[in-house]
Amino acid sequence: MLRFAKEEDVDHLIPILFQIFDDMELEVFNKVGREKMMKLIREGFFQSDYRYGYKNILVEEIEGKIAGLSVGYPEELEDDIDQPMQKIMQKHGIDSQTLFDDKEAWPGEWYLDSFAISKDLQNQGIGTKMLKELIEWVKNQGEKTLSLNVDTKNDRARHVYEKLGFKKVGELYIGTHLYEHMQLNLI
Repeated sequence: MLRFAKEEDVDHLIPILFQIFDDMELEVFNKVGREKMMKLIREGFFQSDYRYGYKNILVEEIEGKIAGLSVGYPEELEDDIDQPMQKIMQKHGIDSQTLFDDKEAWPGEWYLDSFAISKDLQNQGIGTKMLKELIEWVKNQGEKTLSLNVDTKNDRARHVYEKLGFKKVGELYIGTHLYEHMQLNLI
């Protein structure tokens, strides 16, 4: 069952989010430290207007357990969606650091920023099921285009996205990794 995250989900969701961050090898994590970043992201989780705030996270719940998460938003929110984290970092004495400097979404898109399945539940078809539910949910929000970025080295994920109808429309760098920008037409 796909549902919005709740504040009490924080301790289940942060480790799933960090599966993504660890793969991305973000420079700020090296500078600040993984444990400190985990505390900062956890603090940001309670900011409703933050990229990784609970109101931007949908979770897949199976038999009362969080199986996976997706984080997304309309492209027009992207320019401001990290401001709450910048304030948190400044509050903790970390200046001039951002998690993401790169523009990830294109105009007119609903952007799937992050998608991950809990490590102990991977390779069971849960991700595909969750993506299908997410596609329907985004479509029901009246969106016309769903997009995502997939690391060019992640053939397995790209294959799943292509099976669901996503098409490569470009490439971009996020940090030091090259990603394929993929779109799914929802109309």
